[in-house]
Amino acid sequence: MPIRLPRLSARCPIWPCLALLALGACTREAAPPVEPPGAPRETSTRLLEAGARVLQDRAPLRGFDMHIVGFHPMKDDPTMQMEAHHYCHQVNEDFAQCALFDGDGMGANLTGVEYIISARLFADLPADERALWHPHNGEILSGQLIAPGIPEPAERALMRQKINSYGKTWHTWHSRHGTRPGDSMPTGPALLAWSFNRDGEVDPALLAERDARLGVDSTQRRLARDELRSLARPQSGVDALRTAFPDAVPIPGVVEAEADPSTR
Repeated sequence: MPIRLPRLSARCPIWPCLALLALGACTREAAPPVEPPGAPRETSTRLLEAGARVLQDRAPLRGFDMHIVGFHPMKDDPTMQMEAHHYCHQVNEDFAQCALFDGDGMGANLTGVEYIISARLFADLPADERALWHPHNGEILSGQLIAPGIPEPAERALMRQKINSYGKTWHTWHSRHGTRPGDSMPTGPALLAWSFNRDGEVDPALLAERDARLGVDSTQRRLARDELRSLARPQSGVDALRTAFPDAVPIPGVVEAEADPSTR
């Protein structure tokens, strides 16, 4: 299985880790949880696909080479949670765009889209727009967000780039309901997804299943990223799911911006 590499640039702090990328471990594919209904592809369809691969340019898909795996709860119904494989294109230092899938194999289903912006771009948004963007520090500092297939030091450098960033995510297909298969087709309206910002919010079975399949230890990732805590600033949206998970406890370094005296 090929190793997925993060996008690199001359200004990217991942460069010191570049020599380690060849040591990245292979991971087991996440099989799609559901298969949409429909007749098998006919020979004529396969021939058309083969011709398109040779004759057509897929320029907009180039650059979607950063693979990140995390978990998304729906903001209005955070008990609806699913594993999300992000395939991202870092457009510039402040903006990335990602296609979301429910697996990392050829049969994975396209389940949504996420845009990622820096804290600088977020600060320029109007208040009503900010309510649509979730914070990322909880995902990063908890060890939940990972980049499979690359060495941990390179992954940590990638997470350093994403600290204090925000994401706007719409899920169009809920093909997973936690660890169980979900809808067989993308029915219903798109739902705004959010992030987990406290311990006790993510379904522990969902986290354990992902870690076992990919051969990672989220607890170890969390400890290794402790050095990033000093870079974390208070973020808007940390408390968005607080009433849904009253027993959840704060993650060190993850603070709601409105609760921080320096932001008042």
